[in-house]
Amino acid sequence: MSGDALPLSGRQPRAIRNTLAVLQHVAAAGPGVTAKEISTELRLASATTYRLLNLLVEEEYLVRMPDLRGFAVGRNVVGLAGPRPVPAVPAAAHAVVSRLRGHIRFGVHLAGYADGHIYFTDPDPDHPPTDAGVLTRHPHASALGKLLLAEGQELPAHLPALTRHTLTTPASLAAELDRVRAEGIAEQRCELDPHHACLAVPVHSAATGRLAAALAVCGTPDRLGDPGTDLVDRLRQCAKELTSLVV
Repeated sequence: MSGDALPLSGRQPRAIRNTLAVLQHVAAAGPGVTAKEISTELRLASATTYRLLNLLVEEEYLVRMPDLRGFAVGRNVVGLAGPRPVPAVPAAAHAVVSRLRGHIRFGVHLAGYADGHIYFTDPDPDHPPTDAGVLTRHPHASALGKLLLAEGQELPAHLPALTRHTLTTPASLAAELDRVRAEGIAEQRCELDPHHACLAVPVHSAATGRLAAALAVCGTPDRLGDPGTDLVDRLRQCAKELTSLVV
Protein backbone atom coordinates (compact mmCIF):
# COMPACT_ATOMS: atom_id res chain seq x y z
CA MET A 1 0.00 0.00 0.00
CA SER A 2 1.41 3.40 -0.95
CA GLY A 3 1.74 6.18 1.55
CA ASP A 4 -1.07 8.13 -0.15
CA ALA A 5 -3.62 5.30 -0.03
CA LEU A 6 -6.41 5.63 2.49
CA PRO A 7 -7.95 2.60 4.23
CA LEU A 8 -11.59 1.86 3.50
CA SER A 9 -14.05 2.37 6.32
CA GLY A 10 -16.49 -0.34 7.30
CA ARG A 11 -19.36 0.81 5.08
CA GLN A 12 -17.39 1.84 2.02
CA PRO A 13 -16.93 -1.62 0.43
CA ARG A 14 -20.69 -2.18 0.46
CA ALA A 15 -21.32 1.29 -1.00
CA ILE A 16 -18.79 0.61 -3.75
CA ARG A 17 -20.36 -2.75 -4.57
CA ASN A 18 -23.82 -1.18 -4.70
CA THR A 19 -22.57 1.58 -6.97
CA LEU A 20 -20.98 -0.91 -9.35
CA ALA A 21 -24.14 -3.04 -9.27
CA VAL A 22 -26.25 -0.04 -10.29
CA LEU A 23 -23.85 0.85 -13.09
CA GLN A 24 -23.75 -2.74 -14.32
CA HIS A 25 -27.54 -3.04 -14.24
CA VAL A 26 -28.06 0.13 -16.30
CA ALA A 27 -25.52 -1.08 -18.86
CA ALA A 28 -27.19 -4.50 -19.10
CA ALA A 29 -30.78 -3.24 -19.14
CA GLY A 30 -30.22 -0.63 -21.83
CA PRO A 31 -31.31 3.00 -22.20
CA GLY A 32 -34.40 4.07 -20.27
CA VAL A 33 -34.23 1.80 -17.23
CA THR A 34 -35.88 3.58 -14.31
CA ALA A 35 -34.83 4.09 -10.72
CA LYS A 36 -37.77 2.00 -9.55
CA GLU A 37 -36.74 -0.91 -11.79
CA ILE A 38 -33.15 -0.68 -10.55
CA SER A 39 -34.26 -0.54 -6.93
CA THR A 40 -36.51 -3.58 -7.37
CA GLU A 41 -34.02 -5.70 -9.34
CA LEU A 42 -31.11 -4.99 -6.98
CA ARG A 43 -33.24 -4.95 -3.81
CA LEU A 44 -31.91 -1.58 -2.77
CA ALA A 45 -33.79 1.01 -0.77
CA SER A 46 -35.23 3.75 -2.98
CA ALA A 47 -33.24 6.44 -1.16
CA THR A 48 -30.00 4.50 -1.67
CA THR A 49 -30.78 3.94 -5.36
CA TYR A 50 -31.50 7.63 -6.01
CA ARG A 51 -28.37 8.67 -4.13
CA LEU A 52 -26.16 6.35 -6.18
CA LEU A 53 -27.84 7.34 -9.44
CA ASN A 54 -27.33 11.03 -8.72
CA LEU A 55 -23.67 10.39 -7.93
CA LEU A 56 -23.13 8.42 -11.14
CA VAL A 57 -24.88 11.12 -13.17
CA GLU A 58 -22.79 13.84 -11.54
CA GLU A 59 -19.61 11.95 -12.43
CA GLU A 60 -20.93 11.33 -16.00
CA TYR A 61 -20.94 7.57 -15.69
CA LEU A 62 -24.70 7.74 -16.28
CA VAL A 63 -26.97 10.22 -18.02
CA ARG A 64 -30.65 10.94 -17.62
CA MET A 65 -32.82 10.23 -20.64
CA PRO A 66 -34.27 13.31 -22.37
CA ASP A 67 -37.76 12.58 -20.98
CA LEU A 68 -36.21 12.30 -17.45
CA ARG A 69 -37.92 8.94 -16.95
CA GLY A 70 -34.86 6.73 -17.02
CA PHE A 71 -31.09 6.42 -17.27
CA ALA A 72 -28.42 5.30 -19.72
CA VAL A 73 -24.66 4.85 -19.56
CA GLY A 74 -22.67 8.06 -19.90
CA ARG A 75 -19.54 9.08 -21.75
CA ASN A 76 -17.21 7.83 -19.00
CA VAL A 77 -18.48 4.29 -19.59
CA VAL A 78 -19.24 4.15 -23.31
CA GLY A 79 -16.30 2.76 -25.22
CA LEU A 80 -14.46 1.15 -22.30
CA ALA A 81 -15.11 -2.34 -23.60
CA GLY A 82 -16.44 -1.41 -27.01
CA PRO A 83 -19.91 -2.19 -28.34
CA ARG A 84 -21.07 -5.79 -28.58
CA PRO A 85 -20.65 -6.71 -32.25
CA VAL A 86 -23.84 -7.84 -33.98
CA PRO A 87 -23.07 -10.95 -36.03
CA ALA A 88 -23.55 -10.52 -39.75
CA VAL A 89 -26.53 -12.47 -41.02
CA PRO A 90 -25.51 -15.15 -43.54
CA ALA A 91 -26.58 -14.39 -47.11
CA ALA A 92 -28.62 -17.60 -47.19
CA ALA A 93 -30.52 -16.59 -44.05
CA HIS A 94 -31.16 -13.11 -45.45
CA ALA A 95 -32.54 -14.72 -48.61
CA VAL A 96 -34.99 -16.83 -46.57
CA VAL A 97 -36.22 -13.79 -44.63
CA SER A 98 -36.44 -11.63 -47.75
CA ARG A 99 -38.56 -14.24 -49.45
CA LEU A 100 -40.99 -14.19 -46.55
CA ARG A 101 -41.16 -10.38 -46.73
CA GLY A 102 -42.19 -10.70 -50.34
CA HIS A 103 -45.21 -12.82 -49.43
CA ILE A 104 -46.72 -10.92 -46.50
CA ARG A 105 -47.59 -7.31 -45.76
CA PHE A 106 -46.13 -7.07 -42.28
CA GLY A 107 -42.76 -6.08 -40.89
CA VAL A 108 -40.52 -9.16 -40.73
CA HIS A 109 -37.48 -9.17 -38.44
CA LEU A 110 -34.81 -11.75 -37.72
CA ALA A 111 -33.52 -11.40 -34.16
CA GLY A 112 -30.75 -13.09 -32.21
CA TYR A 113 -30.07 -13.82 -28.54
CA ALA A 114 -26.85 -13.53 -26.56
CA ASP A 115 -26.36 -13.53 -22.78
CA GLY A 116 -30.03 -12.78 -22.18
CA HIS A 117 -30.04 -9.86 -24.62
CA ILE A 118 -32.08 -9.45 -27.78
CA TYR A 119 -30.57 -7.90 -30.89
CA PHE A 120 -31.65 -7.64 -34.52
CA THR A 121 -29.51 -9.32 -37.16
CA ASP A 122 -31.84 -8.60 -40.07
CA PRO A 123 -34.43 -5.91 -39.22
CA ASP A 124 -37.01 -5.07 -41.87
CA PRO A 125 -35.79 -1.87 -43.56
CA ASP A 126 -39.34 -0.80 -44.40
CA HIS A 127 -40.75 -1.39 -40.91
CA PRO A 128 -38.18 -0.38 -38.22
CA PRO A 129 -38.53 -2.58 -35.11
CA THR A 130 -38.81 -1.53 -31.50
CA ASP A 131 -35.44 -0.73 -29.94
CA ALA A 132 -33.77 -3.99 -28.91
CA GLY A 133 -32.79 -2.49 -25.55
CA VAL A 134 -36.47 -1.93 -24.72
CA LEU A 135 -37.30 -5.54 -25.64
CA THR A 136 -34.43 -6.84 -23.51
CA ARG A 137 -35.50 -4.71 -20.56
CA HIS A 138 -39.18 -5.75 -20.79
CA PRO A 139 -39.21 -9.36 -22.04
CA HIS A 140 -42.59 -10.01 -20.41
CA ALA A 141 -44.21 -7.51 -22.79
CA SER A 142 -42.75 -8.63 -26.11
CA ALA A 143 -43.10 -11.72 -28.28
CA LEU A 144 -39.33 -12.03 -28.71
CA GLY A 145 -38.85 -11.67 -24.96
CA LYS A 146 -41.46 -14.31 -24.17
CA LEU A 147 -39.61 -16.81 -26.35
CA LEU A 148 -36.49 -16.15 -24.30
CA LEU A 149 -38.36 -16.50 -21.00
CA ALA A 150 -40.05 -19.69 -22.20
CA GLU A 151 -36.59 -21.19 -22.80
CA GLY A 152 -35.63 -20.70 -19.16
CA GLN A 153 -34.33 -17.14 -18.96
CA GLU A 154 -34.77 -15.88 -15.40
CA LEU A 155 -38.05 -14.04 -14.93
CA PRO A 156 -37.79 -10.32 -14.15
CA ALA A 157 -38.39 -9.44 -10.51
CA HIS A 158 -40.50 -6.50 -11.58
CA LEU A 159 -43.23 -6.70 -14.25
CA PRO A 160 -44.14 -3.09 -15.03
CA ALA A 161 -47.43 -2.28 -16.77
CA LEU A 162 -46.42 -0.63 -20.02
CA THR A 163 -50.04 -0.60 -21.21
CA ARG A 164 -53.30 -1.83 -19.73
CA HIS A 165 -52.78 -5.12 -21.59
CA THR A 166 -49.34 -5.93 -20.15
CA LEU A 167 -49.08 -9.11 -18.06
CA THR A 168 -47.98 -7.89 -14.64
CA THR A 169 -48.38 -10.88 -12.32
CA PRO A 170 -46.11 -13.94 -12.12
CA ALA A 171 -49.14 -16.24 -12.44
CA SER A 172 -50.44 -14.64 -15.64
CA LEU A 173 -46.96 -14.58 -17.18
CA ALA A 174 -46.32 -18.21 -16.21
CA ALA A 175 -49.57 -19.28 -17.87
CA GLU A 176 -48.61 -17.37 -21.01
CA LEU A 177 -45.17 -18.98 -21.11
CA ASP A 178 -46.75 -22.42 -20.75
CA ARG A 179 -48.84 -21.61 -23.82
CA VAL A 180 -45.75 -20.43 -25.72
CA ARG A 181 -43.94 -23.68 -24.95
CA ALA A 182 -46.96 -25.78 -25.92
CA GLU A 183 -47.74 -23.97 -29.18
CA GLY A 184 -44.24 -22.95 -30.23
CA ILE A 185 -45.24 -19.38 -30.99
CA ALA A 186 -45.27 -16.20 -28.88
CA GLU A 187 -47.38 -13.12 -29.30
CA GLN A 188 -47.97 -9.73 -27.82
CA ARG A 189 -51.04 -7.66 -28.53
CA CYS A 190 -50.84 -4.07 -27.30
CA GLU A 191 -48.73 -5.18 -24.32
CA LEU A 192 -45.64 -3.17 -25.20
CA ASP A 193 -47.34 -0.39 -27.13
CA PRO A 194 -51.11 0.13 -27.52
CA HIS A 195 -50.72 0.41 -31.28
CA HIS A 196 -48.42 -2.56 -31.84
CA ALA A 197 -48.77 -6.34 -32.12
CA CYS A 198 -46.27 -9.07 -32.89
CA LEU A 199 -45.93 -12.81 -33.47
CA ALA A 200 -42.62 -14.63 -33.06
CA VAL A 201 -41.44 -18.19 -33.61
CA PRO A 202 -38.19 -19.62 -32.24
CA VAL A 203 -35.24 -20.67 -34.37
CA HIS A 204 -33.24 -23.38 -32.64
CA SER A 205 -29.71 -24.07 -33.82
CA ALA A 206 -29.44 -27.36 -35.67
CA ALA A 207 -25.93 -27.74 -34.24
CA THR A 208 -26.63 -27.06 -30.56
CA GLY A 209 -30.41 -27.23 -30.19
CA ARG A 210 -30.46 -24.00 -28.22
CA LEU A 211 -32.57 -20.94 -28.94
CA ALA A 212 -30.30 -18.96 -31.25
CA ALA A 213 -32.70 -16.65 -33.05
CA ALA A 214 -36.32 -15.83 -33.66
CA LEU A 215 -38.44 -14.69 -36.56
CA ALA A 216 -40.93 -11.95 -35.75
CA VAL A 217 -43.84 -10.49 -37.70
CA CYS A 218 -45.08 -7.12 -36.50
CA GLY A 219 -47.94 -4.82 -37.37
CA THR A 220 -50.96 -3.00 -36.01
CA PRO A 221 -53.35 -4.93 -33.73
CA ASP A 222 -56.24 -4.72 -36.19
CA ARG A 223 -54.20 -6.21 -39.04
CA LEU A 224 -52.47 -8.83 -36.90
CA GLY A 225 -55.46 -9.57 -34.69
CA ASP A 226 -56.31 -12.83 -36.46
CA PRO A 227 -53.15 -14.04 -38.20
CA GLY A 228 -54.71 -17.20 -39.61
CA THR A 229 -53.05 -20.56 -40.15
CA ASP A 230 -51.45 -19.53 -43.46
CA LEU A 231 -49.30 -16.83 -41.83
CA VAL A 232 -48.35 -19.05 -38.89
CA ASP A 233 -47.44 -21.91 -41.24
CA ARG A 234 -45.26 -19.56 -43.31
CA LEU A 235 -43.48 -18.40 -40.17
CA ARG A 236 -42.81 -21.92 -38.96
CA GLN A 237 -41.58 -23.08 -42.36
CA CYS A 238 -39.23 -20.09 -42.59
CA ALA A 239 -37.94 -20.76 -39.07
CA LYS A 240 -37.31 -24.40 -40.01
CA GLU A 241 -35.23 -23.31 -42.99
CA LEU A 242 -33.19 -21.01 -40.73
CA THR A 243 -32.20 -23.68 -38.20
CA SER A 244 -29.18 -24.77 -40.23
CA LEU A 245 -28.17 -21.15 -40.92
CA VAL A 246 -27.82 -19.86 -37.36
CA VAL A 247 -25.14 -20.76 -34.85
